Formats: sequence, structure tokens, C-alpha cells
Amino acid sequence: MMTSPFGKHILAEYLECECTYLDSEQAIREVMLEAASASGATIVGNIFHHFSPQGVTGVVVIAESHLAIHTWPEYRYASVDLFTCGSHLDPWVGFEYLKERLQSRKWMSKEIIRGTLEEELNSSGYREKVTSG
Repeated sequence: MMTSPFGKHILAEYLECECTYLDSEQAIREVMLEAASASGATIVGNIFHHFSPQGVTGVVVIAESHLAIHTWPEYRYASVDLFTCGSHLDPWVGFEYLKERLQSRKWMSKEIIRGTLEEELNSSGYREKVTSG
């Protein structure tokens, strides 16, 4: 497995969420703070916003980077970023915690190892490459 001092970034999609609080700013804040704590992160701040008529967005800022969420209750869907720098945290702990708490029946995820400058074949068959000019 590739490692990087810059950390891991998980892009997660939780579908068919059975929880009843995707539209609750307070509940989503609590779940995200708990996910950060479960991952062993050092929480330094958070901000959340409830949209009208529905949906919540928010960020938990951690000393090691951030966790962010956007919910679409009408679709029983949540999109989440879990970015942890360094090697002492495991963002997959937060991913699993959120999967359980959101009661997601389906989920998708992609892990990006930050700071790698290697060319890789992505899931669509395209080459992704860092270039500079």
C-alpha cells in the first residue's frame, strides 16, 4: 500500500440512508464530530449550515485537515470528504462510523493518497498525471 506524509483523502458517497436526521443541522454536526473523534483527530473547529427547504452542509476542521459533508435528504444521500494528513490517523475509521450512523444501505468511496506524483490509471481508464508549466 502506498503511503504519503501528506495523508489520505477519502471521497465517500452514502446512498439509501435510512437515518431520519439528514435534514437536521444539529444531528449531522454531532455525527461528524463523533466521526472525527472516532478517527483520533484533534478537532479545532466546525461550521454547519441548514439549507432551505432542506439539506445540511458542514465542515469539521481538524489539526490534521478536515471532514466535510453535504446532505440531500430528499434523495436519502450524503456526500462526504475525509482528509487526514500524516500517518497516525485512519480516515477509514470515520468512513465506517458514518456509514453506520447514516444507516447507508449502499456506499461508494475513493481513496486518494495525497502528495504522490505518480501517473495512475483511474477507474474510467484515463491516465491522471500531475503536470507543471
